Parts: sequence; C-alpha cells; structure tokens
Amino acid sequence: MKVQTKNFMPKFFKRIYHKLGESCRKHLTHSFAFADLQPIAITCIAVTVTLLGVRHLGWLQPLELNAFDLMVQLRPDPGPDPRLLIVEITERDIKAFKKWPLSDRVLAKAIAEIARLEPTAIGLDIIRDIPYEPGNAELATQLKNPKVFAITFRGTSKSQRVPPPPNIPEKRVGFNDLVVDPDRIVRRNLMFSGDGKTTLTSFSMQLAFAYFKSQKIDAKITEKNELQVDKTVFSQLQSNSGGYQNIDAKGYQILLDYRSPKNIAETVTLTQVLERKVDQKLVKGKIVLIGVTAPTVRDIFSTPYSATTNGNIPMPGVLIHATATSQILSAVLDDKGLLWYWDEWQEILWIAVWSAVGGCLAGRVEKSLNFIVIASSAGGSLFGFTFFLFLHQGWIPLIAPALALLITTGVAVIYKYEQSRQQGGIMMKLLGQQTSPAIANALWKERVHLLESGLLPGQKLTATIILTDLQGFSTMCEKLPPEVVMSWLNEYLSAMAQEVQAHQGVINKFTGDGMLAVFGVPIPRTTPEEIAEDARLAVSCALAISSRLREMNQNWLDRGLASAKMRVGIFTGPVMVGSLGGTSRLEYGVIGDSVNIASRLESCEKHRQEDTCRILIAEETLLHLADKFEVESWGPLPLKGREQKVNVYRILGTKKK
Repeated sequence: MKVQTKNFMPKFFKRIYHKLGESCRKHLTHSFAFADLQPIAITCIAVTVTLLGVRHLGWLQPLELNAFDLMVQLRPDPGPDPRLLIVEITERDIKAFKKWPLSDRVLAKAIAEIARLEPTAIGLDIIRDIPYEPGNAELATQLKNPKVFAITFRGTSKSQRVPPPPNIPEKRVGFNDLVVDPDRIVRRNLMFSGDGKTTLTSFSMQLAFAYFKSQKIDAKITEKNELQVDKTVFSQLQSNSGGYQNIDAKGYQILLDYRSPKNIAETVTLTQVLERKVDQKLVKGKIVLIGVTAPTVRDIFSTPYSATTNGNIPMPGVLIHATATSQILSAVLDDKGLLWYWDEWQEILWIAVWSAVGGCLAGRVEKSLNFIVIASSAGGSLFGFTFFLFLHQGWIPLIAPALALLITTGVAVIYKYEQSRQQGGIMMKLLGQQTSPAIANALWKERVHLLESGLLPGQKLTATIILTDLQGFSTMCEKLPPEVVMSWLNEYLSAMAQEVQAHQGVINKFTGDGMLAVFGVPIPRTTPEEIAEDARLAVSCALAISSRLREMNQNWLDRGLASAKMRVGIFTGPVMVGSLGGTSRLEYGVIGDSVNIASRLESCEKHRQEDTCRILIAEETLLHLADKFEVESWGPLPLKGREQKVNVYRILGTKKK
C-alpha cells in the first residue's frame, strides 16, 4: 500500500457532517442557535402566562408582601421626624396610677401641660366615649382647645362603632381604624372613609392637615377625584397596585411608608409630662400624639418590622398613627412623594423580560459553574434593581419575575439537558464506532470548539501514527469470489477496529486491506507524559492486533479460508491537523513528515517477514516506550523518498516483569 501525504477526515467527522447535516452542525456549534429559539420562546410565553394567571388569582400576593416587608426592613433609618412628639403611656405609668383606664383628670392634666408648651396640634389616641371619673368636666374643658383632636372607631359594623368624646366638633375628630392585610400586617393607610352620606377623615390626616394649616398650605381635590396638597397628589391605592392582587381597596387608601421600627419621633412618657420634665423645644410648633404603648393594653399591631429574627415584634397603634402622619408630612414638605407603582402592562412586560432572561441564560451558558455564577448574578441584579427602586419610593413585583427567571431557566436547562443527551446519544453512537469511549466523550465535550464555524481549527501537535497492510491480499482477491473476500475482510477489519478503540486510538479510514489509526488526536496531548502514553498505547495496540490475527488465522484455516500476514509501521512525531476543504466536502487533514515515515516503515524490507505480524517503529517512538517492550534493532535503514537513514526497530513483545 503506497501512501503519499495523508490528508484525511475520520469517519466519525464525515458521519457528523453528512448524516447530521449542516443545520445540526450549526446547532452543535452555536449553543443558542435558531433551532433553540422556538422551544425557549414557547417556554418563556408559557411561564409568563401561567405566572400572570397565578398572580391574578392572588396566590403570589403573600410572597410579594413578604418581599415588601424585607425591603422595608433593609431600608436605612432616616431618624426621628422632627415635627412630631409621642407621649407614650407605658406599663410604668399605669402602675404609678394603679388603674386602667386612666382617669379623665390625668388625661386633662396631660393635655393642659402639653398645650402650655405651644404645640401645633395634640392628638389623643385614646377612646373616651364615656366618662372615667374623677375629672370628666376638666377633660371636657381641655377638649375645647381647637388644637386637640380626638378619635373614633368605625369598625366593620354598627355594633363595633365607638363614638368620639361628647361635645367635640366633627372637624377635630379622626377615625383610628387601621387596615390590616390578610396576613394581619398593617401596610396600608386609610385616609378617608365614607358610608355614602358622610366622609370621615383619619386621625393621622386630621393631625397632618392641622400642621399644613399652620404652614398655610392648601389642599384640593383634582379632576381625577384625588387629594392634592400643595404639589403632591395622593394617588389612591388600587386593588392590584405593586404586589397586591384583588385586595379590598375601598375608601381612600395609600400604601403606608414606614419610617422606622421604633425611632419614628422623639418620645417622652406621661409621667415626664405630668412632672413638667419635658423641654418646650420638644413640643413647640410640633404635632404631639398621646397614646398607649404598654403591651398589657394590647393596642398593638403587626407591621413589616414584626417578622424578624428576634421574633414577632408588634407596634403600638400610636406609633403607626405617628408613622402615617410623618409620611403625609414628608410627602408634602420634604418632596419625598408617595410610594408609586407600575401600570399593569408594565408589570406584565417586567415579568416577561425576566422570563426571557432565564431562557437566554440557559441557552447561552454551557459550563455548570459559569451558569450558577451568572444565574445567581441575574437573581441578585433583579433584587438589587427592585430594591433600588424601592429606595426611590417605587414598589414593583419581585417574586413574579424571580419565579419567571427561575422556572424558565429550570425548564430551559432541562430541555437543553435532554436535547444534549439525545444528541449526545446520536453523536456518541457515531463517534463510538470509530474511537474509544474516552475519546468520543472528550470530543463531545469539546464539540462547540471543534465544530466552530463548521471547521476544525488547525493546530500543531505530536501524535503517534499506525499504518497497516496485509501481505498477499491482491493474490487472495484473484482466487476468491468478491463476496467471500468482503466477508473475510470485514471480519479482519472489525477485529482491528476493536483493538484500536480499546487502546484509545482514532481510526481514520480503511483503505481496502489497510488501516490508518492515530493516537493523540483530535484532543491535543501536550505534556511529555501524555505523548509517551500515546506511543505506548499505539505499540500495545499493534501487539494486540498481532495476537488477534493469530487467533483469526486459526479460525479461518478451520473454516477452509486463507490465512493472512500483515505489516505495521509506527511513528511518533509532529503533525499539523485540522479541516481541509469546504463545508460541501471536508477532510480532517494530518499533514507532516511523520505520516510519511509511518507509511515507509510499514513497507520497508517487505521480504523480512519472520512472523504473522511484523511491527516496525523508529527511534522517535522507541524513546517514549520507557523500556516496556522487547525490541530488535534493524539499524539505520534507507526509507523511500528520504535522504537520511532512519533507525528502525522491530517490536517483539511486552517485557516480562
């Protein structure tokens, strides 16, 4: 068999290119090709639509509210509102007076002392619909002060309603009802409430309006029937604003913008007020709220701050009213504005975008570690952007887009994994016919790089080449029918292929009765140890082929068929490998003098055939064998087409230990 320059393409590459076709090649090359767009697009749409349906049913609302609470807790504390003062009635105060409710005289004295210090408004967050003697007349006198505001409780039915103190005008009465969410947490502020006949103002609004009046700030109702104070419009909370879905938004509600868990305003105790230990600077020109903070009175509510690592910590009602008052003042006087929300179409688009991001992540990223890092970064970016907007008074959905990102990514990854598994099965089946499982697996892992742009990039590497040929095959073909020769030859070549694959080699092609195999491609072997291992595997493969040939010869003779002898040439050296040709016809070229030397070793000194299989190597291969094989030196021999002689060695077998 005469071989000139070997520009060849292994059969597994031919099968990939010709059986799987151009479109499959491009899919393997580009991990996010057009073929992937359709299922991922369908997944994005399906996930988005499903989440929108689930969201509309309100099933995501608890999670969105939990996310809202978390962001409230993470916000920086701006410190106490300098326009407010809270007079709290503590457990110590109640014990000092040895009774609850406190008498009207105690409250009258407290109001009188606070009024002496010139506040803008005094809010009494204590029910006083009936007298608590002694001192009812004194309290009635103090309630005539135009700066004093009292409370009423509307409840959900007439039987629950508690009227304000007698003889106090309606314009100085506010309801102290708090709106609780389904999870019993206060997140909304009911500013106005009506029964169809009359409209009542909340306790916090009454106090805030008293302050605005002192600052000569006017309020009006806009064309959209919304309250506007100065330049600030108090837009009503809708049933689906932010993370809410289908809540009861009756009345005039806004989202409660919590300032701090405890540090809402300067705080003094009732005892300090009665003992005149309060500095006038804490009171003059401010809104003063009087209320109970003693836990035993149970005027406490759960807030976004309640669910902490320290347990469920409720907030007294007076502090919530102070929070609502502070929010209204800050929105108007500090240009802070109110919490805002996106329109429904914007939220739908927001969810769809993150679903698409999940699909893109799964489609683009190949390596597991990179995927985990990038997916985590995407999730962090989602939370970071949402929290950034929250710091700027914006509340947009977080859980719905996070689930869209997570679910779409998961579905797309599963799809890609299954697709890769199916393609891998096809590819491994094709590759496995011509290579060892280890090489086939390595090729599959490197498929994107190997098939980039439909070409295998050229590279220089060191490989070990095996070339084989049968002695007297032409004579056999003349004597036997073609069908017998074909069956005999297939049996022979099948055995040769099994040994090459078992020794991690790559079969390039069968050329009639010959075979060309390469050790060290297509995955480069770069270290001296790897190159030496390839050489040893090639020689071991040749010895295994020799052993198989002796067995097959005996079998053939028993069946009345011809026996065979073969020659093997092995050489280790540098080669240039890569694709040659175009996409219509490609060959995996192995170019270099090493291929020619292996061919010449196989064909040299043909008359010196001392056994069934003659294996010749050059010194370049011998140097890598680490004295593990028995060799016979044939000395320097001239090889056809070469000016310099080559030191030739015959492999006799493996050295016995």
